[in-house]
Amino acid sequence: MSGDERSNGHRRVLMTVDAIGGVWRYAMDLAAALKPNNIDVVFAGLGPTPTDDKVAEAGRIGKLVWLDAPLDWTVEGEEAVADVPRLIADLARREEAGLLHLNLPSQAAGMETDLPVAVVCHSCVVTWFAAVRGSEVPPDWRWHYRLNQAGFTRADAVIAPSRSHARAMEAAYGPIGGLHVVHNASSLEASDEPKQDFVLAAGRWWDDGKNGAVLDKAAAMTRWTVAAAGATTGPNGQTMRFRHADHRGELSHERMSALTRQAAVVASPSLYEPFGLAALEAARAGAALVLSDIPTYREIWDGAALFAEPHRPDDFADAFNTLADDPQLRDAFGRKARARSAGFSVKAQAEAMCSVYSGMSARGFSTAAE
Repeated sequence: MSGDERSNGHRRVLMTVDAIGGVWRYAMDLAAALKPNNIDVVFAGLGPTPTDDKVAEAGRIGKLVWLDAPLDWTVEGEEAVADVPRLIADLARREEAGLLHLNLPSQAAGMETDLPVAVVCHSCVVTWFAAVRGSEVPPDWRWHYRLNQAGFTRADAVIAPSRSHARAMEAAYGPIGGLHVVHNASSLEASDEPKQDFVLAAGRWWDDGKNGAVLDKAAAMTRWTVAAAGATTGPNGQTMRFRHADHRGELSHERMSALTRQAAVVASPSLYEPFGLAALEAARAGAALVLSDIPTYREIWDGAALFAEPHRPDDFADAFNTLADDPQLRDAFGRKARARSAGFSVKAQAEAMCSVYSGMSARGFSTAAE
C-alpha cells in the first residue's frame, strides 16, 4: 500500500483463506463488508488451488495471493505446516498489512510478527472429534491440539462463530484468553421466490460430521425428492456415496444460491456445526428448516426450525413429510426462519469484527471509517 493510500485512511488486513469449505464464503463476504470502513483485504490462500470463478471473485473484492502451503487438517504431521506462520508473516510484510486475520488457529502458532493477530476458529479437529466421535483426538492427531493451543496463546484476539462453539473450544482446550463471539453472516438478499416441492441439503458430504448417511437413509422414507449438493470426495480421499438422495454434485455459489431459493425445505443433519452457514442462507431464502438437534442450531434457530435427533433418519423423514403435507406449516416456518436470519447481516458482522480489530493490542489499528 502506498503512502498516499495510508494518508487517505486506508488500512490493510491480511486474511487467510482456503477454497475447500465455508471459510471462502466467510472471507469474501466479510472483506466486502469491511470496505466502507476503508479496510482493504489481501487474501492469503492455502491448500488446494481455487477454481477460476473463485479467483475472479477474490480479485473483485481484494487481492489474492496463493501460498504453496497446506491446511493443517489435510496433512499427517505438524512438520508439513511448520513453515506456514513464517510464510504468512513474510507475505504480510511484503503487502504492508497492518493486521493479520487468520482463519485457522494453527497458522498463528509461534508466529514472529509485531502486527496484531486475530485468530478465528471456524472449526478444528479437536472439537470435531468431541462432537462426532465423542472422544479426544487420536494420538497421531494430538499435534493439532498443541498447535491450536499455541495459536490461541499467540493471538491478540480469538473469535468463535457461536457461543456454543466457544463453549466447545474451552471444554477442549481450557480457558482461552481474548475469546470473542462474532456470529457468521450471509450476504444473500431475502427472497420470497415461489418454492418447489423438494428438500435440499448442502455440505462436504465426505466429512462424517455432515452426517450424510443419515440424510440418505431419510431420503428413502421421504415423499419428496431429497437433493444433496456438495462434494462426496475429500482432499485425502475420503468418500461418501448417496443411494437414495439425488446428488447434484459440487455447485458454484451462484447455482447453489439459486437452488436454495427454490427449495421449500432445507435440511442439515450435521453432528458438528460451529455455526452452519447453509442453514442461514436457506433462511434468507425463506425455506422451512429441518435441523439436527445440536447446541449450535438450538442457539441460533430455536423456535424458527423443526429439529430432529441427528442419529435417527426416521426423525428427519417424519419432519420432511410433515412439512410436505402441510403448506401452511411450511410457510409459517419459512417466515420464522427469514425473520430470524435478519439478525445475521454482513454489516453487523463487519461492525463486530471492526470492534475486535480496534480492541487488539499492538500498533493501534484503527477501523473508523473516514
